[in-house]
Amino acid sequence: MARKRRPSRRRKGNRRFRKRFVIAAEGTRTELEYFDIVEQLVDGVHLQLVPGSHSTNAPEAVLRRLRRGLDRRSLSGTDEAWVVVDRNGWEEADLVKLHKWSLAGDRCGLAVSNPNFEYWLLLHFEDGGDAATATRCRERLKRYIRNYNKRVPSGAIGLDQVGQAVARAKARDNPPCRDWPRVAGSTVYRLVERILAG
Repeated sequence: MARKRRPSRRRKGNRRFRKRFVIAAEGTRTELEYFDIVEQLVDGVHLQLVPGSHSTNAPEAVLRRLRRGLDRRSLSGTDEAWVVVDRNGWEEADLVKLHKWSLAGDRCGLAVSNPNFEYWLLLHFEDGGDAATATRCRERLKRYIRNYNKRVPSGAIGLDQVGQAVARAKARDNPPCRDWPRVAGSTVYRLVERILAG
């Protein structure tokens, strides 16, 4: 089923935002719904979400989708391109390729959540201390997002909670990892900080 997108706030030929972020995520629903919410909360940014694929969500496939999205409309000015993936289930070699890509340009970024994106969502509500598995993250998230099932309903997360998630993730990422978290953590905060800064 196709994902419904709200109408674009951008008028043709009139750039109404200061900065654009092109984001390709591993997931086909959760990440896209989350970034839709963030875009609505933050003025002056446009998040161009590259749709996911049900057939493959391997890290290299996510990067290929991002590159295809960039072929259609290249980065300009201060725009940035980001890949958002989970650590859970992938070999380090899969993530190394993405990390190398992110180092290739100052406007390319990699955001990884360990074990999964639900860990990042959990940080909006608590410090995620003992939620080191995907199952535990989902169970804990259900305490805050009723009947959570890979959906992030509108209104479930506010701007204050986004700021709290950034602070909690930064506190866990100390000293900051150079590539991705090896234990429970998320570098999605790096992308979200840049979005908040516009």
